[in-house]
Amino acid sequence: MTDINDPLTEPLEAKRRAGTAAPAKAARRSDAELLAYVELLFFAYRDFTRDPDAILQDFGFGRAHHRVLHFVTRHSGLRVADLLDVLKITKQSLGRVLKQLIDKGYIVQRAGSVDRRERLLYPTASGRALTKRLAAPQLVRLAEALKAAGPAADVVVRHFLQAMINAEEWPKVFSIMSSLPAPVEDDGKAEVS
Repeated sequence: MTDINDPLTEPLEAKRRAGTAAPAKAARRSDAELLAYVELLFFAYRDFTRDPDAILQDFGFGRAHHRVLHFVTRHSGLRVADLLDVLKITKQSLGRVLKQLIDKGYIVQRAGSVDRRERLLYPTASGRALTKRLAAPQLVRLAEALKAAGPAADVVVRHFLQAMINAEEWPKVFSIMSSLPAPVEDDGKAEVS
């Protein structure tokens, strides 16, 4: 369930609940102006992923591995079915990436306690450490960009990113983001199945 008091999800979630979630009509921008934003998004994404990509290359991993590690670490005990839904990838694509992460000791898979057919995913200590290493340069980049954008940037950027998400996905995204568990302290022990 979404916590509507969560400052990360409140603005658009409140609008969705009130039935006013449709984007406000802004001044019409020309295609050239919008294409300039498209290019900025491409360049921003390129640089946002550059440092983690270099780290991943040392492990023989790619961006799909990064996304899986991110969500499994942030949502320890995530069901494979839910991960497929979050990432919007095929079972075959996830299976290949997941097998590599499990075989190399970054993720463990366990059967559900209620439904033994469920496959639940947990990061190992190595998986949590790698996820933290991959996020470190991105956190620095985000902090610097928000600082450079000025004091109102947090709210504006959050609204912009939320508005970029398809409206029909809002409930799912807000539910995922509001259900984040408290960070798990690394006890130095890898979880085993």
